[in-house]
Amino acid sequence: MKRKWYFVFVVALVIWGCSSDSSDDPGAGSNEELPVSFDRRAMLVNWADNIIVPSYRAFQSELSDLKTAFETFSSNKNMDNLVLFREAWVEAYLAWQSVSMFETGPAETIGYRLNMNTYPTDTDLINSFISTGSYDLSLPANRDAKGFAALDYLLNGLEDTDAGLVIRWTSGTEADNTMDYIAALLADMTSLTDSVVGEWEGSYRNTFVENDGSSATASVDRYVNDYIFYYEKFLRAGKMGIPLGVFSGTPAPNTLEVFYSPDLSKAMFLAGLGAVQDFFNGKHFGSNTTGESLASYLNELNTLKNGEDLSQLVNDQMDLARSMVMDLDSFRNEIENNSPPTNMLLAYDEVQRVVPFFKVDMVSAMSISIDFVDADGD
Repeated sequence: MKRKWYFVFVVALVIWGCSSDSSDDPGAGSNEELPVSFDRRAMLVNWADNIIVPSYRAFQSELSDLKTAFETFSSNKNMDNLVLFREAWVEAYLAWQSVSMFETGPAETIGYRLNMNTYPTDTDLINSFISTGSYDLSLPANRDAKGFAALDYLLNGLEDTDAGLVIRWTSGTEADNTMDYIAALLADMTSLTDSVVGEWEGSYRNTFVENDGSSATASVDRYVNDYIFYYEKFLRAGKMGIPLGVFSGTPAPNTLEVFYSPDLSKAMFLAGLGAVQDFFNGKHFGSNTTGESLASYLNELNTLKNGEDLSQLVNDQMDLARSMVMDLDSFRNEIENNSPPTNMLLAYDEVQRVVPFFKVDMVSAMSISIDFVDADGD
């Protein structure tokens, strides 16, 4: 009899406990997280089909226009054609900022970013190549004598006026060698780009999308690391921190991107920041349409920081950083004319504040491990 009452008592406790856990009272209930079933594959499809490949195609087109503008100038060297050549270079350089972050897959294999945009450029090496007419642009040792930075020097660093540059390039062995060298630079840049675009349009797109797991070698995990690495090392440090002397203690304006065109360094930074933010939000290239993204992933996970949506915090911080950078003079003037360059340092601080959002909060929420070493001490 005692056992029977004991059994009834236990059952009653179980029923009471279950009814308590399922209470409609929002203050009651368990602390277990609801399961999240975010579609990583859909995000990879959006990245590949609506952002990465279209960005590459647009850049490829701008690069083709640059090559055509150079050929026009080379066949008829006058100031009007020189201006058109330089304008095409600027447009292609701005378009480059939308693809520089995609150093994954075929781009990673060939070291695309380093071959296209290593700066500061080695002017002594460029001059020696032009003087001798002998060079091998495929050698890793020559990466700092080619690409966009080399064109910056050749277009903007040789003479004070366009008239002087046209005269310099009109006749003589050096003029012929310079035209040959620029042609070789553009052929190299075109070949590298065609290779990367061809692989994305070929089999790599499917390889990228189908690797939709959640391991360290899956596409999402690997590319999130590449994306953060680009923001931290190339956008934040390369375009701002290193020239400011944040890591060395000594400003180094000669390390600025587009050093010989002082007004463009800020424009390149802003284009790069815009591309990073658009990618974060899954914005289709050339469109206001958005798809699955890092932002929507964080929203699906209901990721909060100090009670606020992390995705909104990231966007607000990037907006603030952009606003402060836009208020600056040219980067070169800020660094060279101010000691210390306080306003640019304050803007850099706002750019830096995005890093822990990405590198700590976002990857933690997505269970992604950082696979690169931070050597900046930040």
